[in-house]
Amino acid sequence: MITNDPKILSIAFLGGIIPSLFWLYFWLKEKEGKPEPRGLLAMVFLLGMISVMLILPIQKFIQGKIDSYEWQIIFWASTEEIIKYLAALVILYKNSKLDEPLDWPIYMITVALGFAAFENTLFLIKPLSLGETTTSLLTGQLRFLGSTLLHTVSSAIIGISLGLSFYMKKYKKKIYLLGGILFAITLHSVFNFFIMKDSGNNFLRVFALLWVMTVVVMLLFEKLKRMSGKIS
Repeated sequence: MITNDPKILSIAFLGGIIPSLFWLYFWLKEKEGKPEPRGLLAMVFLLGMISVMLILPIQKFIQGKIDSYEWQIIFWASTEEIIKYLAALVILYKNSKLDEPLDWPIYMITVALGFAAFENTLFLIKPLSLGETTTSLLTGQLRFLGSTLLHTVSSAIIGISLGLSFYMKKYKKKIYLLGGILFAITLHSVFNFFIMKDSGNNFLRVFALLWVMTVVVMLLFEKLKRMSGKIS
């Protein structure tokens, strides 16, 4: 049962949002050059948080309609990645502030971190209510530690795909977008499948894969910097 204790809710919220704000600060520092409008970043972050509430009933519906556990995981991951992208698009569609390749991954990472912040808040409420925080984090597949990185990397992949196709024709942009979304869904599905299988015994292996993908994302981030004229 979810508690109404304001102290527990506050601690859960801080525990969920602090890792996301840390990562957001890191990626914004990586961008360099012209900073993004704080108000716009805040709106995208907030919409990422709100999108969690939109996804929960959809995932419950999927669980009730699809018997295959593997397909449930794939559809859950697909729902999250597509809705995170659409949440960002609501704010960014034809927005004049979206004027260079590097902007797309920055905003996609921002919406992902908003999503992760609220998702992790919900994850923390129950164990905090039961006084089992440490046990939950250690026995719950360490999902709390991996989810923020997972959402960051998967949404960054979509943003990088859009950034790489920034100066291309419209049909090529659509191909890159589709490829980015499919890649993000695949990564997300693989993470969820192995993290939930065998009581989380594969966590360290999958977490290592996430860090490898983080390095790849950072290398592509540097490429987008060059495209944006930030470095020579």
